[in-house]
Amino acid sequence: MLTPFPSATPAPTFRASVEAWLRAFQDWLCQQLETTDGTGRFQEDAWQHHSGGGGRSRILTGGTIIEKGGVNFSAVSGNMTEQAARVLLMPTTEYFATGVSVVQHPRSPMVPISHMNVRYFEAGNGEAWFGGGLDLTPIYVDEAQARWFHQQIAEVCAQHGPTYYARFKQWADDYFYITHRQETRGIGGIFFDRLTVGKDGDREALFAFIRAVGEVFGRTYTELMRQNAALPYTERQKQWQLVRRGRYAEFNLAIDRGTRFGLETGGRTESILMSLPPQAEWHYNFSIEPNSPEAATQQWLRKGVEWLTETPFSA
Repeated sequence: MLTPFPSATPAPTFRASVEAWLRAFQDWLCQQLETTDGTGRFQEDAWQHHSGGGGRSRILTGGTIIEKGGVNFSAVSGNMTEQAARVLLMPTTEYFATGVSVVQHPRSPMVPISHMNVRYFEAGNGEAWFGGGLDLTPIYVDEAQARWFHQQIAEVCAQHGPTYYARFKQWADDYFYITHRQETRGIGGIFFDRLTVGKDGDREALFAFIRAVGEVFGRTYTELMRQNAALPYTERQKQWQLVRRGRYAEFNLAIDRGTRFGLETGGRTESILMSLPPQAEWHYNFSIEPNSPEAATQQWLRKGVEWLTETPFSA
């Protein structure tokens, strides 16, 4: 039996309320993914941070649909170095950070890679903000599914801010961009950072928004798992998956700020790098055959695609 989506419950402090919900959300999402996968089960690895707090890393390997997936929770506090604070644009070295970070790498090239993150920060000077987002990296872009995915996100955004979808979609296009390849990581989604309490909304409204982001991720990604897991695929398609996984790894290691934050603050390496695929390949001077399915997908890996309105490429 599936558990209901977790609601926020009062706690002695707002920080504690957010942390408690994120713990419950991790539980809920792991159950959704396990139920959809059918056989895979998350293994938990609890850990402590050297300066305060800790987390629960949950990793699923060898599932029916998911080859390797992670749903990680953390709540850490302490003081980072002044250099790290400058790099991360932190107003002080003292911080509290809590969040859930998710990456799923399916077995089949027909099932997209997925990522989601929701997080809350407090700085030592009293500033507080939320961040997060979700995006999809199909190995082969299914245009109808890509549009549906963006429609679901747009509907959720509209309930919380009339400009949210347009703003945060553009932010995702710019953020999830492999600059040295001049291509997007996938078909995007939304990304937002430093939605500051007081400046960008009251804390309850911003908290409600990240809860909605978590819910739409769980609902849409499990549906895509169900729709695509049984589709047949060839060895050529599996090879393309390994190449695309390599591009995913390049972004996470060279560009992703979350990876940098974890490493700069002395975070747990195994948890930080859980986002990397179990297998990937790099081929020297790799070229794509013209007019192939791979070339069709490559055409979508660009900024500024208006998924809700844009006319598909002709076959």
